[in-house]
Amino acid sequence: MQHLAYLNKFFWQYRWRFLLGIVFVGFANWFRVWQPKVIRDALDTVVSHVRHYKETGGIAAHPEAYQELGAQIAWFGAGVIALAFAMGLFMFFMRQTIIVMSRLIEYDMRKEAFAHYEKLDLAFFKRNSTGDLMSRISEDVSKVRMFLGPTILYGLDLIFLFVLTISSMLRVSLPLTLWSLLPLPFLSISIYWVSTIINKRSEKIQRQLAALTSTAQEVYSGIRVVKSYGQEAAMGGYFAEQSEVYRRKSLGLIRVDAFFYPLMLLMVGASTIITVYVGGLQVVKGNITPGNIAEFVIYINMLTWPVTAIGWIASLTQQAAASQKRINEFLNTRPAIVNPVASAQAPGRSAFNGHIVFDNVGFVYPDTGIRALQNVSFELHPGQKLAIVGRTGSGKTTIADLLVRMYDATEGRILLDGRDLREHDLYLLRRRIGYVPQDVFLFSDTVEGNIAFGKTALTREEAEYYAQSAAVHNDIAGLAKGYDTLVGERGVTLSGGQKQRISIARAFAKQPDIMLLDDCLSAVDTHTESQILGYLGQALADKTAIIITHRIYGMLPFDKIIVLDDHRIVEEGTHEELVAKGGYYAEMLERQSRGEPIE
Repeated sequence: MQHLAYLNKFFWQYRWRFLLGIVFVGFANWFRVWQPKVIRDALDTVVSHVRHYKETGGIAAHPEAYQELGAQIAWFGAGVIALAFAMGLFMFFMRQTIIVMSRLIEYDMRKEAFAHYEKLDLAFFKRNSTGDLMSRISEDVSKVRMFLGPTILYGLDLIFLFVLTISSMLRVSLPLTLWSLLPLPFLSISIYWVSTIINKRSEKIQRQLAALTSTAQEVYSGIRVVKSYGQEAAMGGYFAEQSEVYRRKSLGLIRVDAFFYPLMLLMVGASTIITVYVGGLQVVKGNITPGNIAEFVIYINMLTWPVTAIGWIASLTQQAAASQKRINEFLNTRPAIVNPVASAQAPGRSAFNGHIVFDNVGFVYPDTGIRALQNVSFELHPGQKLAIVGRTGSGKTTIADLLVRMYDATEGRILLDGRDLREHDLYLLRRRIGYVPQDVFLFSDTVEGNIAFGKTALTREEAEYYAQSAAVHNDIAGLAKGYDTLVGERGVTLSGGQKQRISIARAFAKQPDIMLLDDCLSAVDTHTESQILGYLGQALADKTAIIITHRIYGMLPFDKIIVLDDHRIVEEGTHEELVAKGGYYAEMLERQSRGEPIE
């Protein structure tokens, strides 16, 4: 239960709804327990009247018998119906309080988990699969909801019904109460045993379901690669193997679950037989009335579900505890990147000049221990344009990730406008930087929705302007619905170049103070490239810009170019200075002019 203690704050938040639910459960069971008493009185009344009529000449000698008995039975029937109506009304109220409370908490938990996911750093998402993240926020939260709703509701129902029913039974006959309840503890123990097995197998099924979800998600996301390599059959076979494991585990669970109802019916039947037999002997002795037997049989059937539910409640509680433990693991994970500002500043409250200083910056990836940068130092003044070139794996993308604080430098420091990057408001920092990553990502939204992602209330005219700046307006106009065209998951309906340019338009629409382009022009032709760089040179003339690339752009005069190799800066200067040095940059330029591939 220590893992479920996390839920106490939600119980306090919805305490009035919860307390009302407890009151409604009590009233519902009070009216329920009265029904057997009315039926007992009805049966005893009929038996006593019939006995009286037989002793005084029989039913035929009393023509008023049917009318009298009919009227009394009708009154008893009306009483049972009224009690049932009252019980049903309070059952409705108890579900409207406790079950609705569980749904509200489920809603709050999902929001809280999602918000916490968004706060976690990039390293967390590299350590954990998407399928596992989805499983915890959906399946695990649902299992906790079952504890908050049905488990608590039926637990309270069990307590109230037990107290009210057994106290009513004891008032009638202690021996009959003990005999009639004799099989129920065995029923509860048996159900608990079955439920424990079900719980263990359910956990295995949940893990297998998470694996299935991850496999399917990867195949759907990478469907282009699967199709281009002709691996549909192979991936289908792998998914079928995983599905077969899931099928076998599910069938194992169903076989155990098949014991549940037969076992319950066996124990209830045994309890009913004992009640009728022992109750009959008590009637013969004159200790109880025939109506008491009917009353006890109804009580036994009333107690069947609560007793059965003991095992079911225990099983659901175990499952909820296991799920809450998994949820807590993520909720207790603290992000490595934290915002030093207590509350995020209002959008547009301030801007950056764009003065960037890297002071002996070194970085080692926390998960792999791989060094990406070592002793990297450079300075970029406001409005200057910087190109970062180098071989694959030299650390170019890491510089961009450090600037937007996806990671923090492990050595040295990064200054922005004279302040350490870690002292700036994280929200404002990322809002004022236009970052186009190497791995382009589009949302399952319209083209206009993707362009407007970084800026609220973007008009159609503005969206078209930024699309023209990114040289993608004509492509969008050629789509079936233009800017209202849905791009599909991850922009699957668009070409690589179109996705790149839409992501560039999205960054332009933010009107950032600092622009970071990470090899985002690799899928565009020379003419399109010149259009985009022309916008960079004109509209963003007073903005600081960093372009990470494998190619050299002659049409955009860079104020500074740095060359990375083996995670260090090996060359630095202007285009002319680096060409004159005859180093890696000059070699790269020569190979590019010959049309040779550049690593």
